[in-house]
Amino acid sequence: MPAGRRGRRPLIALFVAVALLFGAVPAYAEPNEGGTKKLRDALEATAKAHIEAKAKLDNSKRRQKALVGELAGLETQLVELAAQVGEVAAQSYRVGRLTPTSMLLNSASPEAFLERAANLDMMAQRDGKRLRTLAEAREQARQAKIAIDAEVREQQKQLAVMAKKKKEAEAALAAVSSGSSGGFSGGSSTSAKPAPRNSDGSWPSESCSVNDPTTSGCITPRTLNALQQTQAAGYKRYVSCYRSGGSGEHPKGRACDFSAAAGGFKDQTATGGDKAYGDNLAAWHVRNASRLGVLYVIWYRQIWHPGTGWRAYSGSGSPAADHTNHVHLSMY
Repeated sequence: MPAGRRGRRPLIALFVAVALLFGAVPAYAEPNEGGTKKLRDALEATAKAHIEAKAKLDNSKRRQKALVGELAGLETQLVELAAQVGEVAAQSYRVGRLTPTSMLLNSASPEAFLERAANLDMMAQRDGKRLRTLAEAREQARQAKIAIDAEVREQQKQLAVMAKKKKEAEAALAAVSSGSSGGFSGGSSTSAKPAPRNSDGSWPSESCSVNDPTTSGCITPRTLNALQQTQAAGYKRYVSCYRSGGSGEHPKGRACDFSAAAGGFKDQTATGGDKAYGDNLAAWHVRNASRLGVLYVIWYRQIWHPGTGWRAYSGSGSPAADHTNHVHLSMY
């Protein structure tokens, strides 16, 4: 055996002994978090569909608000234009309709003839412009109303999608959940810096393209932002993101496991201060879900999904499977 390898063996043994002494396991987390592959796929698909529908819903509401403001301005303009056109009609009623011929024939001199001709042209231009502006404003108002009706239909469509995905998520979770749960208190701050979105409010597609500071693997830029914002909020205990084995979001660079214990993952259920740390962290992730792009959160026998909220969750019984020793964060 090479001398270098023989020299490393006592050092490795020392590290293992220290880990066993303090009960810390550097990377003890469930290899296939979120239950079976079928369940994980269902959670990912329904959460994504919910988030996408919510983005479309919010975008439609913004467009509707802008259209309502535009329509209000047009209606005010219509009132003013209608009053101006009404003045022209009233004047014609009082003095009789002035024709070009009558105005010009009543001219007493060549100078008066030219003056009346100029005035007649100005009146025709003014009154014609008022009538055209009124007609254009009415058409714009009509189009704005049509657009508002279209946005209302779009919102109803997206609400139906969200309701459908909620039922699908609840059906998928039925295998590991006994129903709704109370979630966790704490983590009240919504201080997370939002991850970049597309102009329409949707999340851009991302790949596992940046270095994972917690492992030798990779994560997505959005996951990196979530990790950095989590740590900036004060949650700085041991965390591991990329994992090559299994399925779910970890191998895609879209998930992180946050240890409840200060020294690293422990193969035991968190209690006391460690439990409080996990409670606050899970609640913080949920409060900042729309800013960060969170798919779902699992902690202490509960799972949060954007379509269902907090629900009871049961794994295979171990602290890692039941997520009682770490908070699992999955990203869009």
